[in-house]
Amino acid sequence: MRNPIIVALDVPTAEKALALAEQLAPVVSAFKIGSELFTSAGPDIVRRLRETDAAVFLDLKFHDIPNTVAKAVAAATRLDVQMLTIHTGGGLEMMRAAETSAQQTALQSGRNVPLVLGVTVLTSMDGNTLTEVGCEANVGKQVERLAALAIRAGLRGLVCSPLEIAALRQLLPEKVELVTPGIRTGSEKPDDQRRTLTPKEALEAGANWLVIGRPIYAAESPRAAAEEIFASLS
Repeated sequence: MRNPIIVALDVPTAEKALALAEQLAPVVSAFKIGSELFTSAGPDIVRRLRETDAAVFLDLKFHDIPNTVAKAVAAATRLDVQMLTIHTGGGLEMMRAAETSAQQTALQSGRNVPLVLGVTVLTSMDGNTLTEVGCEANVGKQVERLAALAIRAGLRGLVCSPLEIAALRQLLPEKVELVTPGIRTGSEKPDDQRRTLTPKEALEAGANWLVIGRPIYAAESPRAAAEEIFASLS
């Protein structure tokens, strides 16, 4: 089967990220660079990973006025990332600007078009958190509302928790790719991820990609952990 595992390089330095990527590259599909690593290491960490032919998921969750987001997406496209994230809460115009920017910049720079992923509701949030920020407390309904808006804007992929995948698969075009964080094997200590499933459960629900961080990078042997998770999917 195709390997759906994207490893989150949630480590503080470029050196640690590159060492982890070197160890894991043969057994995973891509690496996610989030806010901590990008703030520490900058765009150069993307370039260094791409020099190894590793696929890169740039997870900075752009959320700003449409023009600013379009420029950020253009910069990410020129860095040759394969996936990037924006917040669907930025609205229809912002999402359209992001997708248009990705398409146009890829054409102009000779890059492949990155998959612009709309982030719906963060996996650390629940009904109480949504109420605190003035949204409807029903997480599923909020996710579905934002997902529908993202598809109207022309996005080709979404980020959602494992618990919303099955419902979204009933609502969205089949070609829409679903990227799923909040993956836990069941052996970890409780943390800030509240809406989780196991890797196999998430795939069976309809996920295309699994973003896995702590269960792999915090393991005694990250490569062995990644291999074990992949074996559990068959």
